[in-house]
Amino acid sequence: MSYDRRKFLQTSGMFAAGALLANKQLFAANSNALKNYGLQLWTVKEDMAKDAKGTLQKIASYGYNQIESFEGAHGMFWGMSPADFKKYMDDLGMKIISSHCNIGADFEKKAADAAAIGMKYLICPYKGPQKTIGDFKKIADEFNAKGEICKKNGIRFAYHNHGYSFQQLEGQMPQNVMMDNTNPDTVDFEMDIYWVITGGADPVKYLQQYKNRFRLCHVKDREKGAAAGEGEASCILGEGSIDYPSLLNTAKKCGMEYYIVEQEKFTNTTQLLSSQADAKYMAGLKL
Repeated sequence: MSYDRRKFLQTSGMFAAGALLANKQLFAANSNALKNYGLQLWTVKEDMAKDAKGTLQKIASYGYNQIESFEGAHGMFWGMSPADFKKYMDDLGMKIISSHCNIGADFEKKAADAAAIGMKYLICPYKGPQKTIGDFKKIADEFNAKGEICKKNGIRFAYHNHGYSFQQLEGQMPQNVMMDNTNPDTVDFEMDIYWVITGGADPVKYLQQYKNRFRLCHVKDREKGAAAGEGEASCILGEGSIDYPSLLNTAKKCGMEYYIVEQEKFTNTTQLLSSQADAKYMAGLKL
């Protein structure tokens, strides 16, 4: 073998080895990328009302592989039977993880329907400010009862916070009262991070104080410079003031399982374009 031939093979081998190493390093760098993330359909509610199937198809094309529904005029399954809705999700490569719903009507049927198609959660989206701490304790009792119904059906129950539960009442924090008086075996919580911050609380402290209680979260950014307590200030992920890379890493360490995008304000854009931009941001997260 000539010297030139030997030199070529050695050089080629080094290039190949270098390329393989680079690929391994690239894979390692991306191995902790967030693989599964969802969209709360409230983000695209107007599009869903016009064309549910077409909108879901677009959502799937953006990279979302999970959704969280809500109960509106068309029900949690948008005019489809639970089985038909699941089949459509399967065809799109997505899963319905959870749904917000009216927990005061036909809850046992909703739990059975959700369980039949493999959903993980039914969620109370709102209770509103209350007059006394005793009222929040009654809400906790209600959540315990709904949690038992969900457990009987093989799913779980959760409560989604707004800012009002982080406003002190009679010297106590309503969010803490609800969490301290619910059964961890049957009741979880969905942390809307935007609303924790808007309510004046620290999401990291809550994640650490109540480890393994917050299993789902709403990932929603907050406009830079928004006034404290301003509720109408959501924006495209990455354009706001919330440090999600750091915050979601803490959330994962504290038991978070489901990361669900939600946006409620749209400035110079559409609901679908915003959800597409939000998906691109989520795909770049590493947890």
